[in-house]
Amino acid sequence: MAWAFVAKTEPSLRARAMRFLARREHSRAELQRKLSAVAEEGDDVEALLDELANKGWLSDTRFAELAVRSKARRFGPLKVAHQLRAKGVGEETIAIAFASAGTDGAANLERVWRSHFSAAPADQRERGRQVRFLQGRGFPLDDILRFLKGMRT
Repeated sequence: MAWAFVAKTEPSLRARAMRFLARREHSRAELQRKLSAVAEEGDDVEALLDELANKGWLSDTRFAELAVRSKARRFGPLKVAHQLRAKGVGEETIAIAFASAGTDGAANLERVWRSHFSAAPADQRERGRQVRFLQGRGFPLDDILRFLKGMRT
């Protein structure tokens, strides 16, 4: 009995793109980077991305809105915006995402603060520690200082 070995064919670029998008939302730049790494000569990655965007399967705006909503519980607007820029999302799209997500920065700052601290800072050392923590989470210094000042009254 002779065994015939069938070579396993690689999935097409379109199939890979659909598989990536089925798992989670991607930004255009992120998906382009992933597909370019496996594209063969003759594959037109840009045309595929344009087609996916035209069909509504690829959207930087939708990607940014979902990221803002999911990360706003743990991080401030500066850090979320930085993460989106790293994924190739433009400034205008980031601004639209924050506006449409309706994220209230002050409410998130308080939520993040309460998850880590239980009392207002008693001295300058503790105040500095809390400020550094909140800055590391991506909140603007002005907002942090206003929040901590409001806690004393």
